[in-house]
Amino acid sequence: MAENTEEKKPAAETEPDVSVPGEPFELTILPLQNTTLFPQTVVPLAVGRRRSVSAVEFALSSEEKLIGCITVKTEDVEGNDAKPEDLHSVGTLVTIKRMMRAEDVMQLVVQGVDRFRVIEFTQSEPFLKAKVEILPELTVENQDEVEALKRNVRGLIQEALAMLPQVPPEIRMSVMSQEDPVQLSYFLGSVLDLGEENEQNMLEASTVDDLLTLAHASLAKEVEIMQIRTKIATEAQSEMDKAQRDYVLRQQMKAIQKELGEDDTGERAEAEQLRERLDQADLPEYVRKEAERELRRMEQLPQSAPDFHVIRTYLEYVLELPWKKSSPEKLDLEEARKILDEDHYGLEDVKERILEFLAVVKLRPDSKSPIILFVGPPGVGKTSLGRSIARALGREFERFSLGGMRDEAELRGHRRTYIGAMPGRIIQALRRVGVNNPVMMLDEIDKLGNDYRGDPASALLEILDPQQNNTFRDHYLDLPFDLSKVFFIATANQLAPIAMPLRDRMEIIGLAGYSDQEKLNIAKQYLIPRQVEEKGLSPEKLQITDEAVNVITSRYTREAGVRQLERTVGNIARKVAFKVAIGEEGKFVIGPDELREYLGGPRFYPEQARTDLAPGVATGMAWTEMGGQVLFIEATKLPGSSGLTLTGQLGDVMKESAMAARSYLWAHADELGIKVEDIKENGVHLHVPAGAIPKDGPSAGVTMTSALASLYTGRKVRSDTAMTGEITLSGLVFPVGGVKEKILAAHRAGIRRIIMPAKNEADVDEIPEDVRKDLEIVLANDISDVLDAALEPDSAAPDKKSEEEYAAHAGEGGNSDQGSDRLVAKEES
Repeated sequence: MAENTEEKKPAAETEPDVSVPGEPFELTILPLQNTTLFPQTVVPLAVGRRRSVSAVEFALSSEEKLIGCITVKTEDVEGNDAKPEDLHSVGTLVTIKRMMRAEDVMQLVVQGVDRFRVIEFTQSEPFLKAKVEILPELTVENQDEVEALKRNVRGLIQEALAMLPQVPPEIRMSVMSQEDPVQLSYFLGSVLDLGEENEQNMLEASTVDDLLTLAHASLAKEVEIMQIRTKIATEAQSEMDKAQRDYVLRQQMKAIQKELGEDDTGERAEAEQLRERLDQADLPEYVRKEAERELRRMEQLPQSAPDFHVIRTYLEYVLELPWKKSSPEKLDLEEARKILDEDHYGLEDVKERILEFLAVVKLRPDSKSPIILFVGPPGVGKTSLGRSIARALGREFERFSLGGMRDEAELRGHRRTYIGAMPGRIIQALRRVGVNNPVMMLDEIDKLGNDYRGDPASALLEILDPQQNNTFRDHYLDLPFDLSKVFFIATANQLAPIAMPLRDRMEIIGLAGYSDQEKLNIAKQYLIPRQVEEKGLSPEKLQITDEAVNVITSRYTREAGVRQLERTVGNIARKVAFKVAIGEEGKFVIGPDELREYLGGPRFYPEQARTDLAPGVATGMAWTEMGGQVLFIEATKLPGSSGLTLTGQLGDVMKESAMAARSYLWAHADELGIKVEDIKENGVHLHVPAGAIPKDGPSAGVTMTSALASLYTGRKVRSDTAMTGEITLSGLVFPVGGVKEKILAAHRAGIRRIIMPAKNEADVDEIPEDVRKDLEIVLANDISDVLDAALEPDSAAPDKKSEEEYAAHAGEGGNSDQGSDRLVAKEES
């Protein structure tokens, strides 16, 4: 084969111009047996002999993919390769349109281009080659005779088509609308078996007159043969004996009665069909027993009875459910890891948890499938993780949303006593996928509702319990179905709305928000390429710089995930696509300066670290559904007043934290250097900015304590420090939730020092490495640890070096009150 490859290149480079008739050129020859190809016809060919395969491969190596097809004069019954003297002198130049290999045979689709004549053969091995010349176009000698022959041929075609009802309408139309007599003749030669000699004579005809004469004679003979066959068939039909005629008449009578509805064979036929399907179905014994009982009931009912159709629909559901059918699993953990890495960036802890579940399934295939709950903000990849798990396992994937579902019958189905009853969503999903072990995603499980029609969350208690779901009974089927092989994956944005008994049945995997660096990598690897492709662009047309992505992340989107980021990138790509469509040339490079042109002004101004905090002001951190958030707690004295005034739409838990902080400082005033008279004689107003947003949760306790201690002592809170943690009256600091999201938000705001409960130390491992290296984290066991770390030394000026270092990361705090764009800041316990 290597030798053949060396010979192909020069031939491909010197391919002759075949458009000039009479100019000789060299051509690869493919001998054909019992087949004659005509110009402008498309024909399939099968090539299997060694020399013919070599000729085709050589032709395919050229740019034009041309090859000459010549019919063999005599059939080679011994299978020997044809010699030059065995071939006709006139053949058809064809173009190879398509090639497909099947074992040792090449399947070709070729289209005739022109006729040629062989001048001499120049090569015999490894395949035939010859010097040929293109024959001139056919000429017309007698126009009237040509027109008469063409009309006669059309008349014969109409007669033939009348005797061939199986010919498709499009072929009839194509033949009858053909005006070119040459193309009409060649078409007839290609579709009718006119004999090798006649077909070759038609190919070699030099005038239209001769060609039409040959076509007319051959077609007249074919029509005569068809008429004789039709006559024989008609006579055979008329000679059919009486018994056969009676049988045909009886069948026709039955068909007429069935159309008129005058017999009951319709019900019996339908029942027989269902019984045949029941006999062939692979059903558990208890299911087969119930199905046969219902089928016997159906056979006793007329088709007009309401129960007839109810039972038929019920039996169809029973027969179509995958009672014993499972899809084969591919439990290759390396392949699963590869798929997860391809589909998602980061989320290493989540991927490890998923791979551990798959490993258990691999070691014990008969184990019950796990039930997983993905909890995280919108856009972090919960639904796409479910699809990746299904792809890694090789299972079918089915997803439906539970958001807003209020009727438990949507999950369990309706009893058949109701009109229009149907099975629940679980059974319907299994019927669609056709296997009993799919990956089934229950999206938005935290948004289930309930009313007088029932509580869907309670119905899920059985569905998602591995100890009970092997005998799940849908109200419609009223038969136990095994759901233990189904891999259930639920998703939620919050844990709080999910009932505790339901939460207890699922393995909870938290998906926190992404850091800015992670969002940048996700945008570069997934979002930008996908949006560029979807908008019909190419990487050579659109480039979005890393700096632009960082600005989009901080100033044009506010989210823990990347859904808004992808939508914003899509907006840019769409505007660039418009410019390309109207003819603008060049590459569009989008940097930070170009964003205003494409996206308008920034939509968000994130809260940032303040370079200098007055006494009574401390930096805290909050968790929201959209990720973490930095907030400032401000306190001021009210001379001549008393008590504690709280503003900023604080919830009850947050108010109690403020009271506990003031009470602790009052009780330990001597230890902390606070004058008790100062507390007695002055009231305190404590305010949390962004007053339009409701706030609640215990994690602001240490921040409030630091702000009040700063107010009473006159010592400033360090401006480079943010804190979180719950306090008690005895001075202990308790752990809180949402630590990763809070620290990521503080880092984005320019904070580089974090005070957090010592019992949250394990949460530090979840923080991305690039963020963790940039932070100083102080762990506190009690309030004294917090105040020692948070307050600047007494009578000391602020650390100028620290001020200069962090001023580079953030300016004066911006306006964080964006109205309805901000979600309620709540504590994730």
